[in-house]
Amino acid sequence: MYLIGASGHAKVVIDILEKCNVQVLGAFDDDLSKTSIMSIPVLGVTQECNGATSPCIITVGNNKIRKNLSAKLNISYSKAVHPSAIISKGVEIDEGTVIMASAVVNADTKIGRHVIVNTSASIDHDCLIGDYVHIAPNATITGGVTVGEGTLIGAGAVILPGINIGEWAIIGAGAVVNNNVPPNAKVVGVPAKEM
Repeated sequence: MYLIGASGHAKVVIDILEKCNVQVLGAFDDDLSKTSIMSIPVLGVTQECNGATSPCIITVGNNKIRKNLSAKLNISYSKAVHPSAIISKGVEIDEGTVIMASAVVNADTKIGRHVIVNTSASIDHDCLIGDYVHIAPNATITGGVTVGEGTLIGAGAVILPGINIGEWAIIGAGAVVNNNVPPNAKVVGVPAKEM
């Protein structure tokens, strides 16, 4: 397995992969000052991973950068699920997605490409999580929620049942979302209101 990105998010993914007995062969990063991360060698800039014979994971926290990298790199992707995560029957997890420690994903939820489901996040039944979404630590997404591409759900936020969140929205940390959120909106507070 190769990693694309050698910063904080990569450290967590390295830990997950090691716990799953997956060997990390190296990382690629455009910061030329980086030579290793957690004893894993940085092998070159991101473009040099093209044609890699082992699958990769984009280990960059920024949703837009993950999308841009996935569009320009010609590589195969894997996924990483921490052994302590609870993944219910019928859950679909697409390529490049990372599910971190103590996260819960319940029945008949679909998670798109290159998604981050962070530590102790909870996604209930029948949710649809779009590509390049980041669900921050301790966020709670209740049943039947749709989250559009590229959206950031902040730490500790709660999304109530049946809510639709548009693409590239930002849900502030600790917000309680009880109404649909339009694309590109930023909402904060309890109840959440658009900024």
